[in-house]
Amino acid sequence: MPGLFISIMRMAVPLVAGWLLTLAVRAGFTIDSATVTSAVTVALVLVYYGAFRLLELLGKRLRGTALQTFAGLLLGWARPPEYPKADGDLPPLTGTYTGTGSGA
Repeated sequence: MPGLFISIMRMAVPLVAGWLLTLAVRAGFTIDSATVTSAVTVALVLVYYGAFRLLELLGKRLRGTALQTFAGLLLGWARPPEYPKADGDLPPLTGTYTGTGSGA
């Protein structure tokens, strides 16, 4: 389930950020049809993506490859994304950081 949340957030954050940047460029926030259209577009894309990612996850858990493939194709790729598992162990820090400045 964490992979599903990560994948939705990886898609939602750029959409929301782009929408907020569009609003910032306008500088005078007014509720007009373009603003409403932008908000509705972001919401519909999030719902679409979330629904088909959930179907993909359901298909994986039920071992229903047809459902998983169908949902994946409607997302543009037949297989869901796989994120590498982190071990949690980081290699030891060696050396000294000297910075990238040219010095005084």
